[in-house]
Amino acid sequence: MSAAAPVLAVDGLTKHFPVRRGVFSLVSGHVHAVDGVSFAIGQGETLGLVGESGCGKSTVGRSVLRLVEPTAGSIRLDGVDISHADRAAMRTHRRQMQIIFQDPVSSLNPRMTAGDIVGELLEVHGIARGEAKRARVSELFERVGLRATQIDNYPHEFSGGQRQRLGIARALSLSPKLIVCDEPVSALDVSIQAQVVNLLKDLQREFGLSYLFIAHDLAVVQYISHRVAVMYLGRIVETAPRRALFRMPRHPYTESLLAAVPVADPTQRRERRIIQGDVPSPIDRPTGCHFHTRCPYAEARCRVEAPALREVAPDHHVACHLR
Repeated sequence: MSAAAPVLAVDGLTKHFPVRRGVFSLVSGHVHAVDGVSFAIGQGETLGLVGESGCGKSTVGRSVLRLVEPTAGSIRLDGVDISHADRAAMRTHRRQMQIIFQDPVSSLNPRMTAGDIVGELLEVHGIARGEAKRARVSELFERVGLRATQIDNYPHEFSGGQRQRLGIARALSLSPKLIVCDEPVSALDVSIQAQVVNLLKDLQREFGLSYLFIAHDLAVVQYISHRVAVMYLGRIVETAPRRALFRMPRHPYTESLLAAVPVADPTQRRERRIIQGDVPSPIDRPTGCHFHTRCPYAEARCRVEAPALREVAPDHHVACHLR
């Protein structure tokens, strides 16, 4: 990460969702979706956030943008704490951070033209209207690989990959510093995934964008990320530079994830490690280390004491008592 102040700094981010039951909808418990997550992203850097479905990745992304209100923790954008900013203040900050959603179909209004979808934020923030807006939208279309003549088309007239390019153009419209990419290629064909990921990399180099790239596809994360954070049941268990993490993972959960990735070269043999058991409920989490119920190395200490992230190598942090 750059030595300069990070574009985004998150400290102790926590999000609990109440569970309501009965006729009077009384709170009977909480879903601990995110449990004290901390990380930072520098200018022009991509942090890949990976983990199994339901581990809290998307909640982290939405909490960072304040689309979901955090329960606790601090979020700093360019050094400014936006954790408790009111709606008026957030309006200004939202120009600096945008999101690309996972589903390019449901994230686009079918009753709006593509040009109106991409140009909507320009009007909302008073940047451009009329012909100026249309010119800016045309420029964005061309930049993401769409034709300017498609401005008046509706979302159903685009392919899946083209719809995701619309989502990217919309995210770019305000010239943000940070973009949260919430599994932006998981709903696309493999051949289209490569095109979209390469487009994101090109845009990052051109505009100096910072990405929080949320995904479960480790091959995509390895290709696009500078650093990687691994989540399990609401907590980050390992963070490291991309090459260090894929070459020498330190946490047992990360080891198991990487061991499950198929190897294209049949001459290369890799020890296969199958994670036993199921992911525990985020409502009734295990005590101590959340992974101890499935970890082959777990000891008595792991069942009662939650490990803190500690540095085991330069810029390589692991939450494990045994590493």
